[in-house]
Amino acid sequence: MRKEIRIAGFGGQGVVLGGTILGKALALYDDYETVLTQVYGPEARGGASSSSLVVSDEPIDYPFVQHPDILVILSQEAYIKFRPGASQDATILIDGGLVTPWDDDHPHSIPATRLAEAMGQRKVANVIMLGFLTVVTGLVSRQAMEKAIEATVKTKTVPVNLRAFAVGYEYAAVGERKG
Repeated sequence: MRKEIRIAGFGGQGVVLGGTILGKALALYDDYETVLTQVYGPEARGGASSSSLVVSDEPIDYPFVQHPDILVILSQEAYIKFRPGASQDATILIDGGLVTPWDDDHPHSIPATRLAEAMGQRKVANVIMLGFLTVVTGLVSRQAMEKAIEATVKTKTVPVNLRAFAVGYEYAAVGERKG
């Protein structure tokens, strides 16, 4: 098994942190081989940003994502840039409050930023998206993700991040939303 994953958005959305949490969950707690690469623009906030992960159940020979099997999109700009390069049967997840898909595209959609704002914590939209991804893809276990969140974020933010993860997880679990 080899999966290529890309999480993309703009600086300030926690794209790199999201990739780090997912990679840690897969490598340390679900026992996969993983490689993480990151790209971000020169701007501190607002520039293009992406995290790319290669996940495998055997050693990884080529560590770069070419055609993602799983594409997580948090901004319209990232959708336009990365959607065409995804594999034909890719699982596409978007923040439906920020991304408008093409008419002939039917990605899995969650209003992650809107849900984060409802929690009073806009900056946890990335973790809400990780909860959604956990259910939609079935690639990583809930327990691994929760352990990775606890091991990665600042101690004082663990409770809100675990709640955010649960929000995304429950959103997907109560009924998949496509379109």
